[in-house]
Parts: sequence; C-alpha cells; structure tokens
Amino acid sequence: MTLDQGQLTPLRWAQPEPGASVTVTVPASSANLGPGFDSVGLALGVWDEASVTVTDEPGVVVEVQGEGVGAVPLDESHLVVRTLAATFAHLGLGVPPGLHLRCANAVPHGRGLGSSATAIVTGALAAVCLAAADAEGELTGTTREAALDVVNQVASALEGHPDNASASVYGGATISVMGPRAQGAPLTRTVRLPLHDEIDVVVCVPGAQLSTAHARSVLPQSVSLATAAQSTARGGLLTHALTTDPSLLLEATVDVLHQEQRRPSYPSSMSLLDGLRARGHAAVISGAGPSLLVLTTRGEVDVVREAVGELDDVRAWQVSAPGVPDVGATALTVVH
Repeated sequence: MTLDQGQLTPLRWAQPEPGASVTVTVPASSANLGPGFDSVGLALGVWDEASVTVTDEPGVVVEVQGEGVGAVPLDESHLVVRTLAATFAHLGLGVPPGLHLRCANAVPHGRGLGSSATAIVTGALAAVCLAAADAEGELTGTTREAALDVVNQVASALEGHPDNASASVYGGATISVMGPRAQGAPLTRTVRLPLHDEIDVVVCVPGAQLSTAHARSVLPQSVSLATAAQSTARGGLLTHALTTDPSLLLEATVDVLHQEQRRPSYPSSMSLLDGLRARGHAAVISGAGPSLLVLTTRGEVDVVREAVGELDDVRAWQVSAPGVPDVGATALTVVH
C-alpha cells in the first residue's frame, strides 16, 4: 500500500502515548447489489464496536465477544490489530509497544456482510483517532471528514476493493472507484448516493459460511464486450432506482458478471433468490455471499418476509430488516 499521506488530510499526526484510548463503532455492509460489482456498497444497521487502548505493558491483548468467538485469533494476527499496524505505518508512526483491543462483534463472519471490511475500517479509524494530534473527544466537522478520508483510503487499499469498506466508512449508499493517483486525486474516489426515502432492505443470512477468496476464485478473468455493456447499463439503472425510482429495483438489479457463475457455491441462496425475483422482489447476493439482500420499500418489508417463509424453511435463514444507517464509522470516545 503506497498512499501519499501529505495530500490526504490536513490533520497532524503524533505517536500515541500509554493511556490513549478510543472506542469506535462500524456498520456492516452489503456490496455489489447485483450489477455494482466491486463499486456499489450499502451500509446495514448491524454494528461492531471496538475499544483500543495504548498500554505500558508490551504486547497485544485481544478480547472478543459475540461473532468470531473461538474462531478469530487473539494476538497480533487479529485483523483489527494488523490494520492498526498498517495504518500507523501509513501515517509515518510506529506501532505502540502495548495494545489492548476489546471487540464486541455483531456482524456475521463469512456471510457476505462485509465482516472483514468492518474489521479493517475499525482498525484504521482507531489508529487515525489515536494518532490525530488535533482531535479531542468525538471527531466532528472537518476533523471527522479528514479522518474518514484517510480511513477510506487505507481500508480500500487493504481490502483490495472499495465497495464494502466505503459503505462502512460513510454509511448510506456509496459508489467508489479505485485508480492510480493523478494530480493529487485520491486513490479511491467515493461518492454517497442520496438514497430514496422509501428504500428499505431485508437481509437473509444462512448458517453456512463462504470465504471471499473461494467466491472470487470461480469468476472468469474476462467477459465479452456485450456482457460488459449490459453490466454497465444495469449499473447506471441501479443508481437511478436507488436515488429516484424504486419501482425499477427489480430490473436494475439484474446481474451478468458474478452471481450465476457462483451458483454452485451457494445453491440454496440462489434458489431463494430465484424464487424471490420471480415474485417481483429485487433479491441479490450480498457481497460474496451466501447471504441475500432484498432491496425493497418500507411498505413491502413484511411482504418480503412472508415470501421467504413461503419459498423456503424459514428456520434455515436469519431474516431481518436492519435498515440503512445514514452515518457510518464513528469514534464514540477519544482520549489522548
């Protein structure tokens, strides 16, 4: 990761001292939304919270509650800790010799709801807050804007694609593109979409997990010009449906790049997706799957829930309507 930190933010950075601490909260996210592969993200109202404290005692202590207990590492290889280290390095600072990380996780792991991006955004925001010499208490105004810009750049670079990370950073619906730096322009360019007031979501989470690496490994390395053109057109229509005309959501979420190619990896998810779309509901695979996201309107949420129960054994799915938070990653407290 090579980012020009001098062009990213006017904030001043300082090595955090023992006793410095920060508590951050970061929302889950759904990526792609059908044709918006690696570019469109949507924040979901499911939150991870983490506290990071710089300590006098050398070494890393990690405590985890909720999702990931017994599965994630409890040492310096924990994703949040690795991201803390990478972010400090990006800011030109050393990693504090002692760190205490407490995680309270609600975002399901390995289900296509951006758990890795959530962890990366958590680590990046925590590091930025601890190192921001001008920040006291909750980040607000231009200080928050500058901090989130750094977090978005770092998280997108570490994640390798900006869709999940940017939605978790900023909340709401986002479109992001990664490209080479030119004339001081950000490596990742993110814009927030003014989501239509009636847009709502239903999330269907199965018990099975699927790694993003496996989901990506089955995708083709190239597609035809006709397929690329159709995907681009659908992506444009998706933007219009999300911001202006939700009645077009079903048509706008047709995907030709990744969902069908991954069908053998999550047949149950695709079966439910097929059934929901046949009934007129804009169901898509959430991120790399196997969860489903149904883009709908507020008045149709219960109809979607009922349809899931009619199409499949509802006990096989955790069905919820978490909403789309307008605010993303937030530092609740910062102590220097």
